[in-house]
This record gives sequence, structure tokens and C-alpha cells, in this order.
Amino acid sequence: MVARTESLEVLMLTEAGRFLEIHRGLLREKPTDRSESHNIAAERVTHQLVPQLDPARFAIRFNAGRVRRGDETWYIPGLYVAARADPPSLRDASQRFEIFDDPLSLVVEIWSPSTGGYDVAEKLPEYMRRGDREIWFIHPVELTLTAWRRRDDGTYAESVFRDGRLELAAVPGVPVDLDALFA
Repeated sequence: MVARTESLEVLMLTEAGRFLEIHRGLLREKPTDRSESHNIAAERVTHQLVPQLDPARFAIRFNAGRVRRGDETWYIPGLYVAARADPPSLRDASQRFEIFDDPLSLVVEIWSPSTGGYDVAEKLPEYMRRGDREIWFIHPVELTLTAWRRRDDGTYAESVFRDGRLELAAVPGVPVDLDALFA
């Protein structure tokens, strides 16, 4: 059981190149053997979001950085969008790992045979406990995008989309074309 932030960061340094996560205090390695349909969906959603989001206002990461809830839950989401408080600067950037404690604007997980059950059963509820504003689960085989959007009372509204345009609730004016995503 990994219990201290410093211990995980030391482990991450000594195990460079591995995608290490912690789920409720237990160390896990995120599988890197993703299906082709997973990779295509990730590429398509990323290509739609990147040109629409101002890099001075939003950080977009794909399988990079960590989101955490306390010291016992650290994940590497498939993709996430984090609002920036200040414009990015390499001069001021930390030499430590990029870790987000505050709720994110958008977290996306994409189904793959190696991670699908784990993502839905274990990671998605933790994203909700973190208070992330919008959570998507893309299933490239079933051609669905399930979105959980945080309400003012802290609960989440769940919706399933198969086609059309879906505008990010957390970042108004940024649509994703599901027909292009699932083409």
C-alpha cells in the first residue's frame, strides 16, 4: 500500500516509462496495450478539441500527468482538459510531476478490452468523488459517448450520445462532432 505522496513520486522516478496509478492505496500499472479502435477514438477527439481550446486558458493532456484525490488515489486519465489559472511558462514550470488536485473541466476515458471494466467500475466513481465537472466514457465499439455532468448540488446527470454534436458543458462553445468521432 502506497500512502505518502513522496513515496509515489520516488517510485515514479525510479520506474520511469511505466504508467503507474494508485487506486485506493493499491499500486497498479495502467496497461499500454490499447486496441486500434481506442487509439483512433483518442486521436479523433483530441484533434477536435485541440484547435478549439486556447492553450493559454486550458491544458489538454493525453495519457500524461496525474489527477489525484488525496494520497490514496492517483490516476492517469486517457485525456483531460484542465483550466489554467495563469498562462503557461516553461520558466516557472515545476520540475516535479504534473499533478492535478482540483476538479478538472473534462475527463475522458476510452474503452479498450484491457481497461474497460476497470475504468467504469473504479475510475469513473473516483472522478465523481473528485468533483470533476464533466466525465466522458467513449465506447468505440458500441459507438457511444456517455457523459456525466456535475450539477450544482454535486450530483451528476448521465446522458448517452450516439451521433450529432455534443458541446462541452464545462467549456461552452466547444463542440465535438460525434459523427466524425465514430466514422
